[in-house]
Amino acid sequence: MTLCRGAHRAVVVELGAALRSYTVGERTVIDGFGEQDDRITGGRGQILVPWPNRVRDGRYRWAGKDLQLPLTEPAGGNAIHGLLRWVAWQVVEASDSRAVLEVPLWPQPGYPFHLRLRARYSLSAEGLDVAVTTRNLDTSPAPYGFGQHPYVTAGTALVDQAVLTVPARTWLRTDERGLPVSTEPVTGTEYDLRTPQTIGVLRLDTPFTDLDRDADGRATVRLAHPSGAFGTDVWLGEGADYVQVYTGDTLPPEQRRRAVAIEAMTCPPDALRSGAGLVTLGPGEQHTVRWGITPWEV
Repeated sequence: MTLCRGAHRAVVVELGAALRSYTVGERTVIDGFGEQDDRITGGRGQILVPWPNRVRDGRYRWAGKDLQLPLTEPAGGNAIHGLLRWVAWQVVEASDSRAVLEVPLWPQPGYPFHLRLRARYSLSAEGLDVAVTTRNLDTSPAPYGFGQHPYVTAGTALVDQAVLTVPARTWLRTDERGLPVSTEPVTGTEYDLRTPQTIGVLRLDTPFTDLDRDADGRATVRLAHPSGAFGTDVWLGEGADYVQVYTGDTLPPEQRRRAVAIEAMTCPPDALRSGAGLVTLGPGEQHTVRWGITPWEV
């Protein structure tokens, strides 16, 4: 589905309800993926539920029961990015500038809960607004988390020259498997990106939290061209209390450090085990998370 509003153009696909591309005129806003035979790599634009990021060993305990998820990141021994990346969502509404997709998440080994998800994409003259609402159709409470990460570009061949701002007071140190081992203040570290910083050689696959928000309740991560003349804001609204920033260093060689993945998340990696930021959806309850993309120029 192609959404258009003025010079803004976004493409959303049914597979994983993913954001495939976003442009403003001749300017590329996200590093997405092509049509048909071009496979989605690195989770580009996909909706990552019922957990974002990784679960250590795919194991967690819920309501007194030990549960085992498939290890979808075998090299790290993790379950990664949820259960709906490779599922086709159904388009239930479509117009020139708006699309709504829905999908059921059926009970299955490792996640014996029944959910239904609804994703709304809408374009305005300012940018793209995304809202994902999840309802628990089960008779028992369900653990839940959300993430989604477009790969944002700033008009540079590599992200090294781009200027990054992350309004976070806390970062999560992770181990070699990408799992949190401690929560630390950013003050005095290379992860203090509250003022604009050229990325340079900094390698990020890093969760952040304690986000500074504006009067509308939005926290904004900014990736700017080194000239300062234009850039892209990714804003995190209702429900998005964490953000993961990834400079793409472990992608296939031709894709590395070409864009920055900026992921709105409800919880950090390994939340099914730690409980940090984890949403408990009671029977019949629903949860909504909102985020969006605002391209800008001076």
